[in-house]
Amino acid sequence: MNKNILNPDIQNFIRQNTDTDINRMLLGKQMFEGINTKELTEQIDSRKRCEKKLPLWFDTPLIYYPPKISVEQSSSEITAQFKATLAKGKTLIDLTGGLGVDSYYFEKHGLEVTHCETDRELSNISKHNSKILSAPNIQFYAGDGLNRMVKDSFYDTIYADPSRRVNSQKVFKLRDCRPDIMENLHLFKSRSLRIIIKTSPLLDIQAGLSELGQVNQIYILSVKNDCKELLWVIDTQEKSADTEIVCITFSNNTEFKKYKFILAEERSFTFTQFSKPLNYLYEPDAALMKSGAFKLITRDYQVFKLHPNSHLYTSNEFRNDFMGRKFLVFKIIPYKNFSKENKVKNANIISRNFPLNTAKIKDKHKLKDGGDDFLIFTTDYLGVMIVIHCKKIAL
Repeated sequence: MNKNILNPDIQNFIRQNTDTDINRMLLGKQMFEGINTKELTEQIDSRKRCEKKLPLWFDTPLIYYPPKISVEQSSSEITAQFKATLAKGKTLIDLTGGLGVDSYYFEKHGLEVTHCETDRELSNISKHNSKILSAPNIQFYAGDGLNRMVKDSFYDTIYADPSRRVNSQKVFKLRDCRPDIMENLHLFKSRSLRIIIKTSPLLDIQAGLSELGQVNQIYILSVKNDCKELLWVIDTQEKSADTEIVCITFSNNTEFKKYKFILAEERSFTFTQFSKPLNYLYEPDAALMKSGAFKLITRDYQVFKLHPNSHLYTSNEFRNDFMGRKFLVFKIIPYKNFSKENKVKNANIISRNFPLNTAKIKDKHKLKDGGDDFLIFTTDYLGVMIVIHCKKIAL
């Protein structure tokens, strides 16, 4: 850490130049003694990246910003706050501490936290920021968290956010990550009440279950219809007959919707009803899509499916509780008649279970993006290609 960055004049400059072109700044001369232009622009750039993802870090004076990669790899405040509610007991070890966002919110949830980070510079930055943010119950260990695990006897909760190896395969596997969760899973189970593993949504749920074995819950977190992370929760003292999937979608910093189901129930559920588009159309949130609960939601939300492979749903009565985008249907046009019947030229185009993607649809039919109208190109349960003209319901 370059302590000169914390100089009041430099801090004021960083905060006053949030939107300055840092590339042009890099071409200029050194502006402050004790800090070169590259260090200065890195602080400005990393702080800017915190603006929406980590507003507390963005707004708080005297925060020392790490390289941008650490900001990009960190949890967002909104997901970290939720994650903190999943911890069990009073003590937690964060094996992959990084910038310290998760550790901070675990501490604010009342836990005594051990933050482990192999990058000593990043560990020091996180330690400094924890003091600025008034999080006194975090201990910092600049080293491999697994070594700390061997030395200490027990933590109520173990948390890890393993990263993929640089030369890993295209298929995402936990064994390809560091720290190696699979190699140390027995150790984790013997030293904790609960294990929480954060992974990218790229990890296939069935593949993860095959590797981990018994998992009590899998939380799928999405923010504004963008799937952000999976949280694999293993209770070492509580065996579960089957895994519970919990979908959480955030619309803002305080409100979220939840949908949960038992994985085995989705597999065995067979009573799925189909229908042509009715008054309302629904597109599942990214968390629901990742969960694979394509059959159960017809029962739980009292909606019909348009087609086994479309993952679009419909109903005559409005289902405000549906987790996802909602549309009011105006017109259904058989695709074979679309060129003659369509009067909309500016629209938001969606293609689901349709032979043409959105780019080809727009090119073929001379459609432009924009406006309030939606044109959804899909196939109904009878195999007929259709276009649904609708508008999004804003709530």
